[in-house]
Amino acid sequence: MKLNNQSLKDTAFWEKANISLPQFDREKMIAATKASPKWVHFGAGNIFRAFPAAMAQQLLEEGIETTGIIVAEGYDGEIIDKGFTSFDNLTILVTLKSDGNTEKKVIAPIAVSLKMDTEFEELKKYFTAPSLQMASFTITEKGYNLTDRNGTPFPVIAEDFKTNPKKAIPQSYLGRVAALLYERYLNGALPLSMVSMDNCSHNGDILFAAMETFAKNWVEKGFADSAFLDYVRDRSKVAFPWSMIDKITPRPDDSVRDMLTNAGLEDMQGFVTQKQTYVAPFVNAEETQYLIIEDTFPNGKPALEKAGVLFTSKETVDRVEKMKVCTCLNPLHTSLAVFGCLLGYTRISEQMKDPDLVKLIKGVGYDEGLPVVTDPGIIKPRDFIDQVINIRLPNPFMPDAPQRIAMDTSLKIPIRFGETLKAYKETGKNYADLKFIPLVFAGWLRYLLGINDEGKPFEVSPDPNYDNLASALLGIELGQTGSFRSKLEPILSNPAYFGVNVYEYGLGERVEDLFTQMLASPGAVRQVLSKICS
Repeated sequence: MKLNNQSLKDTAFWEKANISLPQFDREKMIAATKASPKWVHFGAGNIFRAFPAAMAQQLLEEGIETTGIIVAEGYDGEIIDKGFTSFDNLTILVTLKSDGNTEKKVIAPIAVSLKMDTEFEELKKYFTAPSLQMASFTITEKGYNLTDRNGTPFPVIAEDFKTNPKKAIPQSYLGRVAALLYERYLNGALPLSMVSMDNCSHNGDILFAAMETFAKNWVEKGFADSAFLDYVRDRSKVAFPWSMIDKITPRPDDSVRDMLTNAGLEDMQGFVTQKQTYVAPFVNAEETQYLIIEDTFPNGKPALEKAGVLFTSKETVDRVEKMKVCTCLNPLHTSLAVFGCLLGYTRISEQMKDPDLVKLIKGVGYDEGLPVVTDPGIIKPRDFIDQVINIRLPNPFMPDAPQRIAMDTSLKIPIRFGETLKAYKETGKNYADLKFIPLVFAGWLRYLLGINDEGKPFEVSPDPNYDNLASALLGIELGQTGSFRSKLEPILSNPAYFGVNVYEYGLGERVEDLFTQMLASPGAVRQVLSKICS
């Protein structure tokens, strides 16, 4: 059986396969969404299908909403061709529970899926609709970058600054989003909320800054009048709420594919696009999920609070985000990713059987994170981290890999650890005795060499700063003895990599020493880890 509109009519097959079907009239939903869209989403990846799309389905099934989602992909069009239109915009969501059970359902609230490069005019029609309330985003943290580390606009961005959006379609993802916002302005300066759901601090401000930058450049060049810039800056017209999202959604796993294939489904094989995106007609995800959004929606909003979203103040969103990203989840993830790659693990759940690694993340979280944690009030930090360590990370049915989590680590460390170090200084707490965070720093530097603890090469996960870092560490080999200060100091003193100058916190020499110890011989990483975590 293939996953498509026609196959949904064979209810007996789906019942036998124990896969729930959508409980709403999909044809009516599609027609209603096209006529009066409320929600456009940018970023057609796995987290979107497993979380926002599933929430939209819940609202449709309960009769709370009658419209679904217009989804647009601006980075990797293959996702739309092979993951959406080939399956009539349907997805199978497989929820992997820690007790070993699975819940399988067909997710079907996507009315239209579009590629921004070739279907921009159709997207423009939906984006300028007066009914549109929300444009949401899951385009990854790095999707919002307009410049390189030196502040120089990327070539495609610089070219878009010189492109008149009235005459040509910008080439960059955010340039096209800005052009859509300009079209909405030209069609009555209609209100809208632009909701980033990506894991970056103050994500709404980051999205706003990008839109404001495009608006400024286009106004300066005479492509748009100054009132467009005023429109972007007017929160009563265009809001950019902060949000915090949390749901582990690993790459499509072969064991889940086999489960669905054995149930009689065809074409469940995933694929990797030319841009290295992992896509399949299904998504596998954990059961736990959180979405906290600042409640600022000038044109109204879908009733997502009835699907579990917590709408609150900006200040509360900020506190929740800091709790998760700086203390209770993300630092633990990065710690496991670095040492998991070095020690040859391919599953996070397997790492949680390793006493040394469990002690490491407990040290990073409980011992060194919680003393300076930001308490959001609506979620208790200790309860959150308890759930992470005792339920979420050990879940053997969650096929998440340290190699995936290790992607873009140089962009993550400044937030996941640097903010904690700053909090120690700001609160006057003693940071000189920290031992687990410096161990993670040293482990990451050791990881960048691409040689595991057995002395065998491994592929370092993609990272935009990897070439620069690898060049800085060039010449360091397993078995060498220090000193490595001349190579490590430029990295450890650079706030771009750690959020702070590590030496100013009295930790630079400690990181150097741990790095040197882990380089001594095969097996040295384990020896150092065991010693620190004893």
